[in-house]
Amino acid sequence: MADTLLLNVQNAAIRFGDKILFENLAFNIREGEKICLVGKNGAGKTTLMNIIMGHRELDDGLRWQLQGSTIGYLQQEIHPKPGQTVEDFVFEGLHNQDGSHDYKIERVLDPLNLNIHDKMESLSGGQLRRTELARALVEEPDILLLDEPTNHLDLDVIEWLEGYLKSYRGAVVCISHDKAFLNNVSNKIFWLDRGKLKCCPRGFSFFDEWATMILEQEERELNNRQKSLDQEVEWASRGVKARRKRNIRRLDLMKSERDKLRADKNALNRMLAKVEFAVGDTGEASSRIAAEFHKVSKRFIDDGKEKIIFDKFNLRIQRGDRIGIVGKNGSGKTSFLKLLVKELRPDEGTVKLAKDIAYSYFDQKRKDLNPEYSLHRVLCPNGSDYIDVLGKTRHVCGYLKDFLFDPKMVYQPVSTLSGGQKNRLMLARVLANPGALLILDEPTNDLDMDTLDKLEDFLMSYTGTLLVVSHDRDFLDQTVSKILAFDGDGKVEAIIGGYQDYLARHRGKEIPPDKNTSKKTSKIKIATKIKAQQKLSYALQFELDNLPAKIAALEEEIATIEPKLADHDLYSRDAEYFHRLSMRLKKAKTELETAEHRWLELEEMKAAIVG
Repeated sequence: MADTLLLNVQNAAIRFGDKILFENLAFNIREGEKICLVGKNGAGKTTLMNIIMGHRELDDGLRWQLQGSTIGYLQQEIHPKPGQTVEDFVFEGLHNQDGSHDYKIERVLDPLNLNIHDKMESLSGGQLRRTELARALVEEPDILLLDEPTNHLDLDVIEWLEGYLKSYRGAVVCISHDKAFLNNVSNKIFWLDRGKLKCCPRGFSFFDEWATMILEQEERELNNRQKSLDQEVEWASRGVKARRKRNIRRLDLMKSERDKLRADKNALNRMLAKVEFAVGDTGEASSRIAAEFHKVSKRFIDDGKEKIIFDKFNLRIQRGDRIGIVGKNGSGKTSFLKLLVKELRPDEGTVKLAKDIAYSYFDQKRKDLNPEYSLHRVLCPNGSDYIDVLGKTRHVCGYLKDFLFDPKMVYQPVSTLSGGQKNRLMLARVLANPGALLILDEPTNDLDMDTLDKLEDFLMSYTGTLLVVSHDRDFLDQTVSKILAFDGDGKVEAIIGGYQDYLARHRGKEIPPDKNTSKKTSKIKIATKIKAQQKLSYALQFELDNLPAKIAALEEEIATIEPKLADHDLYSRDAEYFHRLSMRLKKAKTELETAEHRWLELEEMKAAIVG
């Protein structure tokens, strides 16, 4: 990794009126660092991005930027000019490209599936997001700031972006709720916690372990301070009459320390506060079949051309199924859900929903959230102050607190909420009574990681039938046991397992590359093979015998490539060779994980037969 210092902030303070957001803020950004910026909603992530950009003046402290260095920012909202094409928007403001225009189109715009001649006003939300991302990438700034870059991106585009960012020569600072994305991209963590920035020189995969160690240490220190204070109070109280003046002053100091200790404990408790999802009876339907598609066909006219979404599509959704839905934008995922809930009608065939099944629908466009309504009216449209939550009556203010809303916001209009707050409000409404069928269309967008963790916990304990559309791979692996993959040409593929199982099937591999997922599915496969045979076949035994040599060769190849990529000047000398090595390193690591998994699977099969 290059060690050129690009940006330095020292002893910085940011205040909003009397409130101190940051105090003694200090950090460095160096070339080649891929930094994930994490923190609760309201911790100041956007403010920190503005400090890096130089758009937010410091109330105290110093900000230094390397002379001649550039900073680019992937914004959440864009405002293109009327009549502007994708090409005009992406390359707006770029001058003296030295013949790199066509190269950047091939390297950035083509993988993002963008047509340079399309008009900006004709693009869908997902296409606009990709166009905005392309603009940030083609600028190739020394520091690239990304705010939720994976929102509304297809899974294959996210995987391409991961490879692009890992080989990106400059520094990257990224805010994202997508854990798999951060695991694959980052090599450093900035954690904003209660006005302080904590840095970790390792990637996001280490965050949970690192954060737990820090919080446990803080809790021990608070307990030690409490014990010390208790001893001081006891000592001073015993002798106060004999040493009145000195002890009164000492008691005043201890009162100040006690107030500070109480404030520190409250701050820690607020930081540890989590969204609370109620768990209870879902009102399970009695029917064994939740829904059924029979020879369903659906077509749309898109730009004068017929687009086939379904062609004689058949599907039976059993009670208790947990189905993840993936596919490119426009491939039919949302249409599938709308057909299910009767918001769309099929051109041919029938869609049946069990008569006795109650369902809840989380719509990614939040069309059910009237911006003029208050939070109270959204949750209690009948005007009552109480809401039924899984059969229990809750006061609306108490229920809002479960979702980290200040009860003072109860009559605040929806229009004043942030994207993350709107999503939490939608979840509060939908999950109060999810029914026996829960439909979630991109529920993870704009959620902070704590809320995402709690949502995963709720869904894992949910006993009804679950349908989830999501681009978040880790979220799918944690919550579903089947995948429906839409290809956009009327074909739908069904796979048992989570996203990693789908990926393994899609790439023609025997087992998923992620060691921590789909263990249950792998065990089922092994058990089925053992029943069918009393010993390993010749082919399987031959494969098992040769896997150690293959694993050793891949380890040696990886050990050879990594030092070459560590050469700081390789990219400037030969960018094409650098990219080839980067792609091969990624592929070799995946092949190594697959080979190790396969060796373990075959050894388990052999041991089970011998046993």
